[in-house]
Amino acid sequence: MEIPVYMINGFLESGKTSFIKTTLEDPEFINGDRILVIACEEGEEEYDEEKFKKKNIYTEYIEEREDYTPEKLAELNAEYHPDKVIMELNGVWNMAEILNTKMPADWMMAQLITMVDGSTFMNYVNNMRSMIMEQIKYSDTIIFNRCSSATKKNDIRRIIKPVNRKAQIIYESIDGTDMSAEEEEELPFDVNADPIVIEDDDFGLWYLDILDFPKKYNGKRICFKAMFYKDPKMSKDTFVPGRFAMQCCANDIGFIGFTSRIPSFYAAFFEEHKNRDWIYVEAKIKIEFRREYRGKGPVLYVTKLEDSVPAEEEIVYFT
Repeated sequence: MEIPVYMINGFLESGKTSFIKTTLEDPEFINGDRILVIACEEGEEEYDEEKFKKKNIYTEYIEEREDYTPEKLAELNAEYHPDKVIMELNGVWNMAEILNTKMPADWMMAQLITMVDGSTFMNYVNNMRSMIMEQIKYSDTIIFNRCSSATKKNDIRRIIKPVNRKAQIIYESIDGTDMSAEEEEELPFDVNADPIVIEDDDFGLWYLDILDFPKKYNGKRICFKAMFYKDPKMSKDTFVPGRFAMQCCANDIGFIGFTSRIPSFYAAFFEEHKNRDWIYVEAKIKIEFRREYRGKGPVLYVTKLEDSVPAEEEIVYFT
């Protein structure tokens, strides 16, 4: 039987312990299961271990990074035989190393949740960007707590989505009220135009918006300037027009774009061009299932291809 493991990440005082305690008060989550909580740091808030034991919940501490080993996890598994595991991770540990640490054979990674103090997030971004991006880029869900009406959700989304476009972002107020209702920001291009014209400086904003709200682009025509990119593994009529974007910092620049299909009469144009050539694209957008999206995503059906002069700024920013 597979044992689900829930990892809760975040810096000290980000609300991890409170989140776990609230979760362990949910009868549907407990469901009579034997639960092991592994705490990798101690904050100001503590677990009531005696109260936990009455609910068949057991707590163990691994406070030193060198003690977080496959052998230690196997030892805890053998001692407690849990049905579920919750880990409160230390926010300064290297997330990639933790995820690569071998867990007991029956343990299965179910969810990685990152807790973020919404009132201090921008300070971390400005002063400890690489550390907080390390947490965010592996997360399934990111919960911003202690938010207020002054919390700039669009700015947060522009920081998160280039690093982790699949993550669900949840906003909670200081009293725990859900503030996650989607807010579409005012865009610098007209989504009702035919075609929608994406200026060079707006490529990043369009990229984020179509990922978050794909349905509103389904069936619409689009035109933009981009770099040509084709992987040898792609079919002969498929490529990705896109741009290089700064995703996290100057050392983390990656190529972004969408799967595109060309009609046969552009085959010669297609063969003549090489990666990083600048092109002008007109296409119709369809939201379809694609393996590379691991679900549905935008596919561009090209109606026009031309050579183009480069954009004045080669790197895309999400502002």
